Amino acid sequence: MKIKDIQIGHISVPLVRPFKTALRTVHSVEDVIVKIITDTGNIGYGEAPPTGIITGDTKGAIIAAIEDHIKKSIIGMDIENFEEIMIKLDKCVVKNTSAKAAVDIALYDLYGQLYKAPLYKLLGGYRKEIITDITISVNDPEQMALDSIDAIKHGYKTLKIKVGVDSDMDIKRMKAIRKAVGYDVNLRIDANQGWKPKEAVYTLRKMEDAGLNIELVEQPVESHDIDGLKFVTDNVSIPVMADESVFSPADAVKIMQLRAADLINIKLMKTGGLHNALKICSMAEVYGMECMIGCMLEAKVSVTAAVHLAAAKSIITKIDLDGPVLCSEDPVDGGAIFEDYKIRLIDEPGLGIKGIKGLK
Repeated sequence: MKIKDIQIGHISVPLVRPFKTALRTVHSVEDVIVKIITDTGNIGYGEAPPTGIITGDTKGAIIAAIEDHIKKSIIGMDIENFEEIMIKLDKCVVKNTSAKAAVDIALYDLYGQLYKAPLYKLLGGYRKEIITDITISVNDPEQMALDSIDAIKHGYKTLKIKVGVDSDMDIKRMKAIRKAVGYDVNLRIDANQGWKPKEAVYTLRKMEDAGLNIELVEQPVESHDIDGLKFVTDNVSIPVMADESVFSPADAVKIMQLRAADLINIKLMKTGGLHNALKICSMAEVYGMECMIGCMLEAKVSVTAAVHLAAAKSIITKIDLDGPVLCSEDPVDGGAIFEDYKIRLIDEPGLGIKGIKGLK
């Protein structure tokens, strides 16, 4: 099964409602789609969202990295030589993790097809069904409380609340939400780098004192501020998760060695795909640090790849793969099955994706 061609397309999918964080507001998913075509007629699908404010990768940069560097490096290679392909993919261009992730995902799709097995079974086969949280965008406290109640009505037991815009208002937001949903619902918060270290400690201690019972806080400080991240981790009781601070396996091991955070959030668009994500999982097992699997605003191709990883590995104990359910429609034929909070995998080879409607 040799790589014959790599084709690039684009999908546009409106969101059900605007997605708001401390960093940005988004109204639709605008993702690059990769199709790797082989000499046997097999097709592997990959996907990458242009998330410049987090990864630095714009749509043009993703396409250029694939066309000018990645494509030239791996065309003609045999999927059987998987490790060699991955070495070339990693070394052909520095950074550009979203472009690498899109191609990596398509390659793993083909790897599963080559051996006629669903990817999660090849990677570990720990489970077939997972439960995700759902994100509540940052708004005024009353609106966030209403959005949280709506999510509970759809069966969600864990909410990820976007904060980080204003610390005093964030406390009011969390009090309003906890009052609205009660204490049978898990609340985790994501500051998206929105606080300074001392501000984070002040805010989180206020939440602790108010008895809000926060499950974890994700990336409270700027991504580069590892000392600040450790300061927060050492000074609050709420478990701290590193997200934007971890792109590579090297980033992850540094966090683990310093104990700068309590948990790691793995996102394929940061790691450059499944190959490096698997390395982080192995490191996490050694250091005894549980992981979350998360996503950017992505449609079902790349999120299906993340679902396969989550299903394969027991060290991934927390799931934040709500991207597809935030979309107003699903253009992907096949892949993981999303039933609100419940995500199931089907036993089709690779990712199990048959095609994509509206691909431009």
